[in-house]
Amino acid sequence: MISVCLATFNGDKYIKEQLDSILSQLGENDEVIVADDGSSDNTILIIESYEDSRIKIYKNSFQNLILNFEFALNKAKGDYIFLSDQDDVWLPNKVKVCLDFLISYDVVLSNCKIVNSNLETINESFFEINNSGKGFLRNLVKNSYIGCCMAFKRTLLVKALPFPKSIPMHDIWLGFISEFFYKTKYIEEPLLLHRRHGKNESPTGEASPYNLFNKIRFRYNLIKNFPKICLRH
Repeated sequence: MISVCLATFNGDKYIKEQLDSILSQLGENDEVIVADDGSSDNTILIIESYEDSRIKIYKNSFQNLILNFEFALNKAKGDYIFLSDQDDVWLPNKVKVCLDFLISYDVVLSNCKIVNSNLETINESFFEINNSGKGFLRNLVKNSYIGCCMAFKRTLLVKALPFPKSIPMHDIWLGFISEFFYKTKYIEEPLLLHRRHGKNESPTGEASPYNLFNKIRFRYNLIKNFPKICLRH
């Protein structure tokens, strides 16, 4: 069973295109966990219009992306979990390719194309512009784990949940855990279109808005939680 964890907030402009690309790849027993963080637009109305039993909608008021994704992960029942942004588009082979690799690996991270609001390509390869690669220290210095490109076995949640309060972002934390405790695979083939439209929650594919002090603080907050994670089993 597959669980897609999709966090939404005022995403009515792109959510239908994303949901269409996801649902077309899922089986009848799979699920899409929609954790909505207080949308005031038509996001929920659009999602409800599908009348699809695979979609499970939860209305939250965290005003916090990390907490919203943590909530979604706690609701997921699948053996294989995919993270999803509300404004991307999955390419038609994303689920199949990821599942094929998840036979041999615990966590997979696929490449993606960076596109603009009209799905016009800005960069053909996130891996290339980010100089992405495997390795605990390498990803501690420069993170490659963006949630929309991640899929993993349920066993990852044993170490990853609950999220420590001080982590910089949910996907960075999941990547941090993955590189140290689990068998990971980088898929060079782009499996989704990652849309940059000026109102994204994170700066993926763009220059970081954080200064050196904040970058050091983020990494310290990851490392300081490490001893606690070693005790989880």
